[in-house]
Amino acid sequence: MHLTIREYLEGLKGKRVAVLGIGVSNTPLIRMLLRAGARVTACDKRSREEFDGRIEALESLGASVHLGKDYLDHLEGQDVIFRTPGLRPDVPQLMAAVERGSELTSEMEVFFQVCPCPILGVTGSDGKTTTTTIIAGLLKAEGYNVYLGGNIGKPLLPDAEMMEPGDFAVVELSSFQLMTMDLSPRVAVVTNLAPNHLDIHRSMGEYISAKENIFTHQSAGDRVILNADNDITRSFAAGAPGQVTLFSRREEPEGSSVFLRDGAIWVSDGEKSRAVLPREDILLPGDHNVENYMAAIAAVEGLVKDETIRAFAASFSGVEHRIELVRTLNGVRYYNDSIASSPTRTMAGLKCFAEKVILIAGGYDKHIPFDDLGPLVTEHVKLLILTGDTSPKIRAAVESAPDYAEGQLPIQEYHDFRDAVLAAHKAARPGDVVILSPACASFDKFKNFMERGDAFKKIVRELEA
Repeated sequence: MHLTIREYLEGLKGKRVAVLGIGVSNTPLIRMLLRAGARVTACDKRSREEFDGRIEALESLGASVHLGKDYLDHLEGQDVIFRTPGLRPDVPQLMAAVERGSELTSEMEVFFQVCPCPILGVTGSDGKTTTTTIIAGLLKAEGYNVYLGGNIGKPLLPDAEMMEPGDFAVVELSSFQLMTMDLSPRVAVVTNLAPNHLDIHRSMGEYISAKENIFTHQSAGDRVILNADNDITRSFAAGAPGQVTLFSRREEPEGSSVFLRDGAIWVSDGEKSRAVLPREDILLPGDHNVENYMAAIAAVEGLVKDETIRAFAASFSGVEHRIELVRTLNGVRYYNDSIASSPTRTMAGLKCFAEKVILIAGGYDKHIPFDDLGPLVTEHVKLLILTGDTSPKIRAAVESAPDYAEGQLPIQEYHDFRDAVLAAHKAARPGDVVILSPACASFDKFKNFMERGDAFKKIVRELEA
């Protein structure tokens, strides 16, 4: 029998519940648990001063708080522990707590248990947020009531009580969220897979295994949408327990598929095919956004009319921090692609432009190789400006590329992020494109990619003509 959110919360009344991480997703969770009568302990490795009064607000509601480096050393006697996605489930303190009888879970795992409506889930190395947003937008345009959240930055568990069976939940899922999931969405999408987050995952195999969790718990009537142009995701088809739809820009897969033919996106059920969306009608630039639409169209097949898809694609201008045009100044276009926290994401962004660009790259080291990025930079970049911890590694990858010629592609390095942006502005001439597309995470200088993108936009908007 399906458990409701009210029944779940009633079961926590009076119990000791620890919430690890006091961030965007978990703060609403903490408040909800307190309202339900749970005895909540909120834990975070940051200091009280870093929260700008939020800790005091939670304490005023009745939460106990443990902060600082030893924040995981206070889990004795907890009935339930909510793990923040970025914290591995096998750290010694959590394993010890589970051995003592604590239940280890997460906001997303509980949401899957209590959600009363169908869930459409999206994961992958690149394109997750855009694909998730397109799917939600298409369903909304068709008139459905839609809840959008997950790794995209919006917790959904606090909204579960408002959801009805006829609604849809569209959820972006990270590998960290999927690691311990034992339920899968009714419709699962895997956009692509490439090395990522190897600073936390112990191996590429563990990363891939986590991503597979999005469909391994499906039933025969559920669906998984896989990128046929990616060797890893295509290999998932053999192990899928439900129905499989492949999407491809390069071929026309057999069976249920979405593909590119004669400049349009087509849908096939294995017997009949139809053209759904002309490529030229997609407002978002780049081949990767064609793939994002393919995945989204496959996900909403049978739910959204073709004319709704065409109208949406012609007006949807994208998600913030994803090849976002910040301004045009003196004939120079400035783009914010701060979401590009991996080499493959930056490579996709560079391919969107016909001209060579001025690229600002570098950041936190996730231990991902830059070998494939180097040759593409020599092909698509006229000036490379590096900043952040990975600057030496990116420089080495570019300088070792077969087509690299010293002097033809200048490379400049700056410790300060603002200095890097100002250097790009100084070098730019009318007709140029300046793009922040770091190929790395932001944690060396910023809290997250949004803060990095906002900093870039602020600097660019303050530039004088």
